Amino acid sequence: MDTFTHALSGALLARAAAPSQPAPGALSPTARVAAGFAAAAFPDVDFSLRLYDTLAYLNWHQGVTHSIILLPLWAYALAHAFSWATRGRRSWREFLAPAALGIAAHIAGDVLTAYGTALFAPLSAQRYALPLAFVIDPYFTAILAAGLAAALLRPKKRTPAVTALAVLAAYVGLQAGLHARALEAGREYARAQRLAGAEVHALPQPLTPFNWKIIVERGDDYHEAFVNLWRTQEPRPPADGDALLRRIAAGYRPVAAAGWTRHSRYGEGPQAALAREAWNQEAFADFRRFARFPALDRIETHGGRVCVWFLDLRFTLPALTPSFRWGVCRTAAADSWRLERMRGAFWID
Repeated sequence: MDTFTHALSGALLARAAAPSQPAPGALSPTARVAAGFAAAAFPDVDFSLRLYDTLAYLNWHQGVTHSIILLPLWAYALAHAFSWATRGRRSWREFLAPAALGIAAHIAGDVLTAYGTALFAPLSAQRYALPLAFVIDPYFTAILAAGLAAALLRPKKRTPAVTALAVLAAYVGLQAGLHARALEAGREYARAQRLAGAEVHALPQPLTPFNWKIIVERGDDYHEAFVNLWRTQEPRPPADGDALLRRIAAGYRPVAAAGWTRHSRYGEGPQAALAREAWNQEAFADFRRFARFPALDRIETHGGRVCVWFLDLRFTLPALTPSFRWGVCRTAAADSWRLERMRGAFWID
């Protein structure tokens, strides 16, 4: 999720966990909220890796700073930093609980997205995801913001913060139910197409919790559909001049009218051998490590120069240029392949 939403979640959780009646001289609820806010933003410090290399960042993001193994270490370090910020007037022990809660809230929020979080780094690089929420979810953020605002307006009461967390839990429960419906739609498609042994995935999408991407994975092939679980009628096709959000929204169709697109990791026909060669190059190792649903995007030839481009289906949206596309290029058949990057729709690409 975005860093601001993470920070709100840490602040709200720290307030909900604060004593109703703090002991005299104890850390105030407002100070706990501030510590939870800052601590929940901390794990995204790994964004600094992007200054070095975007692909390295994508492989290391949601790694050691998002680890439950290292959570106590990060909480201890932040608690000391917060104590230092008060010029020692407050012990680091007073900040330890809100710091730990803030980091935990951040990790939990990221597990709810499709990216994947290395919960046990550095002991394991395995990534875990329960993909229920899109990386930017305005409803998720609004619940947190409203709860925190109410809590700050009533600083002596925990009830607003606890209530907001209960509402958020109900919203995540709704997302879980919609996720199950999207998975079942994918299974029905797999059965109808006789795709024996296929794996079905449902990834949350932007604008509304009813928008989902369904991926039916079978070997090196993927069948992809963008659906809206609420709609029963097809949306009006986008027209010239429509706003971007309108064009994106129009790409999500009712399940009964879903448009399925087939992708392949290597493409088909004569190009497949070249795509497979390019995919297995040592120069492409970092992208292979990053991509969860890799598919051939295109093969470009200009004179003797050849470029083979791949994308990850996690990062495709209707009406937008795909994000995070990499390829390998060579100028002649005898030359070595070189890693290259293709820009997408967003600045982070």
